[in-house]
Amino acid sequence: MKYQNLDQYKTPSDFRGKSKLTVQLWWIVQAILFRCSPQFLYGWRRFLLRSFGAKIGKDVIIRPTARITYPWKLTIGDYSWIGDDVVLYTLGEIEIGAHAVISQKGYICTGTHDYESADFRIYAQKITIEEKCWLATDTYVAPGVTIGAGTVVGARSSVFKDLPSGKICIGNPAKPIRDRV
Repeated sequence: MKYQNLDQYKTPSDFRGKSKLTVQLWWIVQAILFRCSPQFLYGWRRFLLRSFGAKIGKDVIIRPTARITYPWKLTIGDYSWIGDDVVLYTLGEIEIGAHAVISQKGYICTGTHDYESADFRIYAQKITIEEKCWLATDTYVAPGVTIGAGTVVGARSSVFKDLPSGKICIGNPAKPIRDRV
């Protein structure tokens, strides 16, 4: 049986999408200018993210405790909200539609490792959260998932597969339980 041999691991050279210097600069800006900004300075945080290549829509609310790995891989539609302690782990692209809400402590994770490869290969898959979704507190979304427009994902749910539009979904793994009215 083969398991990972981490001495064989190598991050692909283009994986981050920008230079190591740009990545480090973003992490410094995020730690000092983004995270320490007063809560009401939503425009300032939008400006910082846009300065690093994020596509951020009109009047998006992003709390200062949110963490974004690589902003140049992030798109957020108009009037969306990103809550406290949300992690947007943008090893791959994350696209969040207009009027969507990612509540506190959400973890949107585009990256993982191939546990069947000896070199523990890393890869990323895009996550799409369509317009008018609400992901309640402490929701986890796995790489490659699409959550359909208007869907609500209940608190502490884990989403490993695509969810249809206009549903209420709960559980681990999250499953539709009824239509959203």
